[in-house]
Amino acid sequence: MKTIKNKQIAIVGGGPGGLTLARILQMNGASVKVYERDVSRSTRVQGTTLDLHYDSGLKALHKAGLMEAFNASYRPGADKLCVTDKQANMLLDEFSIEQGENARPEIDRGPLRDILLDSLQPGTVVWDSNFASLERQASSIKIEFKNGTAAYADLVIAADGANSKIRPYMTAVKPFYVGVTAVEGTVYDSANTIPHIHQLLRGGKIFTMGDEKSLIISSKGDGSLSFLIGFNADEFWVKNSGIDFADKAQVLAWFKTAFAGWAPIWDDLFVHASSAFIPRPQYCMPVDQTWEALPDLTMLGDAAHLMPPYAGEGVNMAMLDALELAECLLSDDFADTHAAIAAYEKQMRARAAEIAQMTLEQTAILHSPQALTHLLELFRPVE
Repeated sequence: MKTIKNKQIAIVGGGPGGLTLARILQMNGASVKVYERDVSRSTRVQGTTLDLHYDSGLKALHKAGLMEAFNASYRPGADKLCVTDKQANMLLDEFSIEQGENARPEIDRGPLRDILLDSLQPGTVVWDSNFASLERQASSIKIEFKNGTAAYADLVIAADGANSKIRPYMTAVKPFYVGVTAVEGTVYDSANTIPHIHQLLRGGKIFTMGDEKSLIISSKGDGSLSFLIGFNADEFWVKNSGIDFADKAQVLAWFKTAFAGWAPIWDDLFVHASSAFIPRPQYCMPVDQTWEALPDLTMLGDAAHLMPPYAGEGVNMAMLDALELAECLLSDDFADTHAAIAAYEKQMRARAAEIAQMTLEQTAILHSPQALTHLLELFRPVE
């Protein structure tokens, strides 16, 4: 690890990618701090369930020495799914992804974050550190936070997500709108609040397609479920719709109109949802993006290659980024951090471009007239 020996490394963002990087670097003796905007570990309920892939997310966890903790925390059977049409007619029931290299075990975001946080040395994460700016000084980078504090580092890694405030220090390339907007909601205690949907879900996922629209429902280990409604819309639909997404009655009225002809069973998701819905216009970084490598600044995950969620690759790419960046920084094959970062970014961009292209194609077809046919062909086992 000669390239980072005696260097202070700052990771801005405490999501799965940033924490995985911190863990692997610490295992190898590097000096690392993670700066996270959340005020504390328990400030936010951590979002949806995640499926980790053998050759990316699980590979990173294995390298981080955390598979035993993962195996104790993931949710067996949560990878099972069913496919229905808009009338809730079952078209494919209880499909489960194979084991081994094809396995995609599910874990809630909260437990995954806990595994990673618990693996770090005490004091590694500095909470309430919402990034404001950075400035290169004579021998280091000064990072300023919105609470008035500052930190100094020799190397800064942006792991601050889709709306990264550090990315513009590296490149002016911005994401583009992909033509699909989603609305996310959560229902707590689904077994009692919406038992008919809960029974259909059976601890797994429901994929429902129709009229060039999608509904994906995912169970969570705490007894709640999350759902994501996707549809084709112009980029500024959220603003121009006039909908107050904190008002359940308004959102339900919109759903009943926009999804007219869908079974009444789906209305209950909106009737019993928690008070606030989250609209999510979908963006993607250009697949051909490039930038000049810097000796003291790089990025990973959504900050580097934001893409829609319709292929389940986001968290997996972030964790694989962390693994590959750590390997480059720890390798003695590079003369300095500039060379190590350049090597990492080259392979990361190539890999992300391929995955992003596949994700864009998946996003488009799931919001096309062929969505159900595509899903059934994708999920039905080969006989």
